[in-house]
Amino acid sequence: MNAPLTTRFQLFTTEHLALVVGFLVVCVLLAVLGRRHRGTPAELRFRRGFALLIPCFTVPMQVLQLLPRDFDLAISIPLQLCDFAWIAAIVALWTRHWSATALVYFWGLTLTMQGIVTPSLTDLFPHPQYFMFWGMHFATVWAAVYLTFGLRVPVNWRSYRFAVGATLVWAVSVMAFNFAAGTNYGYLNRKPAGGSLLDFFGPWPGYVVVEIVVVATVWALMTYPWVRARRSTAGVHPGSHDLGIPTHRS
Repeated sequence: MNAPLTTRFQLFTTEHLALVVGFLVVCVLLAVLGRRHRGTPAELRFRRGFALLIPCFTVPMQVLQLLPRDFDLAISIPLQLCDFAWIAAIVALWTRHWSATALVYFWGLTLTMQGIVTPSLTDLFPHPQYFMFWGMHFATVWAAVYLTFGLRVPVNWRSYRFAVGATLVWAVSVMAFNFAAGTNYGYLNRKPAGGSLLDFFGPWPGYVVVEIVVVATVWALMTYPWVRARRSTAGVHPGSHDLGIPTHRS
């Protein structure tokens, strides 16, 4: 008998590694490009064109998931943080505003990045959702890299506080939805059945609190180098940038 064909994307295969390598190459190119055309008319044209490109991948994927054939209340509603991260990416690219940049930086470089490293993908090449999945995840992280490492939109403690606050609002809102609908978006109401790192964080709701503390700590570590570098470069009194005083145009 022939072995059954796999119906899920396999992790750490040649295909997966090739995708990751290509993704990282583009990250470097976008950081370099952002530094070269920062503050020029070319910057405005590029980042707004980039902003318009993202919905070309994300909107069709959301529409497909909401069609009766594919709709599943447990997974089809766009309530994951990755769903909000690509929206933040569009706003940040279009406006260059610190608040949207904060969300795409913290959400994109942690949670969306996790989707790239360990993708949960059932549709294989050349299925349209294959391209939509990778397009959404890649574009979100690319936007974060371009805006922060390229254009140098400030990341500071104000950004950190805003991202943590927005994430807490999301967690409370989605947890309430899960209770009402019997769903488990974000694994906020129960752990994954197959086991995960959350198993080390204790029972519900304690593991949610531990998860929030861990994420907040990682984000603080992602903030500190930017604050320190800005102090060193500007030669200002410690604490001035901690207050979140914007140093860029909106």
